[in-house]
Amino acid sequence: MTEITLLDGSVGQEIVKRAGDRPTPLWSTSVMMEKPDIVGDVHADYFHAGATIATANSYAVYVDRLERVGLKHDHLQLLDIAMKQAAAARDAHGSGRIAAALGPLGATYRPDIELPLEEAAATFRANAKRMEPLADLFIIETVSSLQNARGALMGCADTNKPVWLSLSVDDNDGTKLRSGEPLADIAPLLQEFSPDALLLNCSRPEAITQGMPILATLGKPFGAYANGFTYISDGFLTAAPTVDALEQRQDLGPKDYAKFVMHWVSQGATIVGGCCEVGPEHIAELAKQLKAAGHTII
Repeated sequence: MTEITLLDGSVGQEIVKRAGDRPTPLWSTSVMMEKPDIVGDVHADYFHAGATIATANSYAVYVDRLERVGLKHDHLQLLDIAMKQAAAARDAHGSGRIAAALGPLGATYRPDIELPLEEAAATFRANAKRMEPLADLFIIETVSSLQNARGALMGCADTNKPVWLSLSVDDNDGTKLRSGEPLADIAPLLQEFSPDALLLNCSRPEAITQGMPILATLGKPFGAYANGFTYISDGFLTAAPTVDALEQRQDLGPKDYAKFVMHWVSQGATIVGGCCEVGPEHIAELAKQLKAAGHTII
């Protein structure tokens, strides 16, 4: 019926869970220095589950974040480890693509944090340049405002690799970004920068369902990967939050989550997967249901 790209699920949280350490403000970044094989194991498990893309563990690898924990000088090394672990898992699996992740600057879910555009662009550009040799594509993740989107797209303007833009919407109103700006207002930026796909991520699946019809009108391949949090707590909206400030939903098992995703596919989504609290078992169920529905996973 339809060719579907099946993303992986949560990478950072899976790494932290397997490392057995208390989460830090850098989530899973420091694990790459101490236990890098765990990163590769997570990627391998997602490929085994049916994912065709490994999202590199580069989401939070920025100088400003690393500086908080004394790892500023390991910036480039950490990017290299993230990409090499993804590549090793891909090579061992025998197929798949690597998405170099570019997370938000400063903190997640904080549209109020806005760097000057040239500064933001330079930060994204530095990471993109370092990861480009091993990347099959770039995925700009969890973008919460139009300003944040512009800075990231500016930073990726020089790459020859595909660029996917993934926005994060209000958990109570999926027609709006977390900044409160209408989701539809992303249209001029799509015209200006022409990213290769448009996604929604790290929001409640119910909110993403609200946003899907808007994405369908914007002329780009589109899709989504939701999180499994109950809500974004005030404790997470701090300068250096840790993931243990968030609570996992108990009503979003693999089959429950797959119902949302299959509905998105029925709305025209061709790129799907999972974000925080969505693990390999969820991706395996998605692969099963997509194939059963006659779709081809690419």
